[in-house]
Amino acid sequence: MTRFTEQERSAVYRAMRERRDMRHFLPDPMDPKILARLLAAAHQAPSVGLMQPWRFIRVADAALRERIASLVAEEREATAMALGDRAGEFLRLKVEGVRECAELLVAVLAPDDGTVFGRRTLPEEMALCSVACAIQNLWLAARAENLGLGWVSMFDPATLGRLLAVPAGAKPVAILCLGHVKAFYPIPMLELEGWRRGRPWQELVFHDTWGNSEPLS
Repeated sequence: MTRFTEQERSAVYRAMRERRDMRHFLPDPMDPKILARLLAAAHQAPSVGLMQPWRFIRVADAALRERIASLVAEEREATAMALGDRAGEFLRLKVEGVRECAELLVAVLAPDDGTVFGRRTLPEEMALCSVACAIQNLWLAARAENLGLGWVSMFDPATLGRLLAVPAGAKPVAILCLGHVKAFYPIPMLELEGWRRGRPWQELVFHDTWGNSEPLS
């Protein structure tokens, strides 16, 4: 456990800065050794009470992948209806790469194992946060490997859970498209497409009470 060099520290920040939610993938297969490294990185994530509530299901069956793609398409249509005036604009966006990506993973929140340490007052929230940490580890490691990852949240969890035969108490929380990309988006895709602008971090940091913004000193 040694101190990071300036070059190593710079690389960590670069991976965070250049991470993108990818939607466009190349058909090239992934090296299984790299996939193993990425999953190991995900498993190194912190978890509340060391409960490690994440499970990753690798979807290798082509027919199952197609059924997942259909689930996403159904939710895409429902989302468009809910967006009202922005429906047409939304439908022009590419929101997933389920069929094109080299590897398709589903992150699942495991059944509650009864862990109390650190989550007595926020049991499900802390478990979900732990799964999100594992996904973020996977995402950053993928970027460092020059691979793209896209987090797809447009699906019905119960229906996807039945497709994947997850046990009672478990819940799919993310479809993860992973693979080679021609290029990484220069800025987040939703900004690139004019859907929404990201806010600077300074607007999201308060001092002592909500909304009390002061410059750091």
